[in-house]
Amino acid sequence: MSGHDPFDDIGDYFDGEEEVSKSAVKREMHERQALGKELAELSEKAREKLDLPEQLIAAIDAYQKITSNVAKRRQLQFIGRVMRDVDIEPIEQELKLLRHGATLAAQQHHQVEQWRDRILQEGDTAINAFLEAFPQADRQKLRQLERSARKEAELNKPPASARELFRYLREQLSA
Repeated sequence: MSGHDPFDDIGDYFDGEEEVSKSAVKREMHERQALGKELAELSEKAREKLDLPEQLIAAIDAYQKITSNVAKRRQLQFIGRVMRDVDIEPIEQELKLLRHGATLAAQQHHQVEQWRDRILQEGDTAINAFLEAFPQADRQKLRQLERSARKEAELNKPPASARELFRYLREQLSA
């Protein structure tokens, strides 16, 4: 028998740090690639709001210019590799804020549409309800816009006053 025990060296592999499994490394790599793809799909204006390193910006710009699917996949892998050296926590937070902002804007748009439709259908009762919720609004302007929008609808004219009412309501809701 040999005097060498193969398990004597096992302590050399564990130097106080926990070993990361291969599947955990792959999972993290795929998460970074998915984040990179999400960054690449953002508009340039939205990406400028994020504080991204130059190398990552260059990799994303290259990704957007590529048309081949295989080459795009390789470039995504490269973006994931570049992102290994980047702290992705702040980037994820900013993306979450961007997504949440878009949701809020859609909700506000929907609320303005509901108020406009309600004012056009109910008239003064809806105007009074709107003024209770938003006392800074001008009653006279609301009534004028409501009357002219109804008149346009009766005469089958383009809804210019309804659009103006929508803009005014949007201003009041955001004020």
